[in-house]
Amino acid sequence: MLNKQIAIPLLFIMLISVFSCKDEVLPKPAAYLRLDYPEAEYAQFESQCPFEFEMNSDATIKGGKDCGFTITYPKMKATIYLTYKPVNNDIDKLLRDAQKLTYEHVIKADDILEQPYLNPSKKVYGMFYQVDGNAATNSQFYVTDSINHFVSGSVYFYAKPNFDSIMPAASYIKNDMQRLMETLKWK
Repeated sequence: MLNKQIAIPLLFIMLISVFSCKDEVLPKPAAYLRLDYPEAEYAQFESQCPFEFEMNSDATIKGGKDCGFTITYPKMKATIYLTYKPVNNDIDKLLRDAQKLTYEHVIKADDILEQPYLNPSKKVYGMFYQVDGNAATNSQFYVTDSINHFVSGSVYFYAKPNFDSIMPAASYIKNDMQRLMETLKWK
């Protein structure tokens, strides 16, 4: 006969193995939140300021002082900040400041892509910056006619910078910013 000290643990192991036999457990595949945004529709925005442009109809715009505007995307918790400055023989300083603002994000950015923009027929020249990584802003731009006008814009999300999480919204708004930049006209 089996010793009681051996029989009880052996019986316990047998019971566990009988009752623990179930279907094989498989890990769940990685899933990502799917964020679908409506096809962007654009409308012309005009004001008393010396420029006009097209913007997404789903966004709301508010004017500030000195022709500065905020374009808000409530569903995405993001805002594009537009700043206007007249050029008073200080185009070099304005360009330096715009570039400095972009490159302050190099600490957190994985990469900064520069896309020059030239439209000689409308006298609109500028640069679009796409900032990849966990930087505070993912897209920035500036446009100028080099003589009278200078407009800069950047987008900020109301969330801790995590590029993977906001990438669909950042991509959507980046397209809107490029459209704004490409349709901007001086009055």
